Formats: sequence, structure tokens, C-alpha cells
Amino acid sequence: MEILLYLAAIIAAVAFAVLVFFLVKVLVETRRTMSHVADTLEGLEKQMEGITVETTALLNKTNKLAEDINEKTTKLNTVVDGVKNIGDSVKTFSNSIRTVSQSVNKIADENKETTAEAIKWTTVVLEMFKRNKNK
Repeated sequence: MEILLYLAAIIAAVAFAVLVFFLVKVLVETRRTMSHVADTLEGLEKQMEGITVETTALLNKTNKLAEDINEKTTKLNTVVDGVKNIGDSVKTFSNSIRTVSQSVNKIADENKETTAEAIKWTTVVLEMFKRNKNK
């Protein structure tokens, strides 16, 4: 019976040694994996710092561009208003010319006979002037 106790103790000691061996092996691999994870996180942190700097620069450029666009839009609105005013002026001028033209046509239609007589007399006067000049 004593032998069984010694044998059980030896088996338990061997099992414990095997358990400790594999546990040490797992812990060593875990330590190595954690070291790689730490290195990866460190690299990621450095990349994030670079990305943060670039993002800040991009945001500043975007803000400047937005301000520039707002300024140019304001200037363009002024130009558009000017062009609109010119268009209104041209329209008013065109309407004035149309009104004057209609008035002239109306007067010409009303005074056809007088106009024709004036043209005849003008022709006669010019003919007489030419004859007198030639003499």
C-alpha cells in the first residue's frame, strides 16, 4: 500500500510537472503575443498622431476655401445685380425706342400728303439750286 502512495505521489508530481511545463509554455507565448500587440498599438498610436496632424491641416485648408468661396460668392452677387440693372436699362431703352418709332410712324401716316408735298418741293428747290449753280 505504501508503494501505491509513492506511485500516486510520483504520478501526481509528474502530472504537476507536465502541467507546469505546458502552463509555462502558454505563458511565454502569451507574453510574446502581448509584446507584439504592444508594438502594434505603439505603431498605431504614431500613425494616429500623423493622421491627426494631417486632418487638422486639411480642416484649416477647408475652412480657408469656404471663406474664399463666400467672398467670391458675395462679389459675384454684386456682378449679377449689376448685369440685371444693365438688362433693365436696355429693356427700358428698347421700350423708349419702340414708343418713339410708333409715334413717328403714326405721325407719318397722318401726314402722308404733307410729307409727299414737302419732298416734292424739296426736290424742286434742289433742282433749281443745281441749275443756278451751273449757270
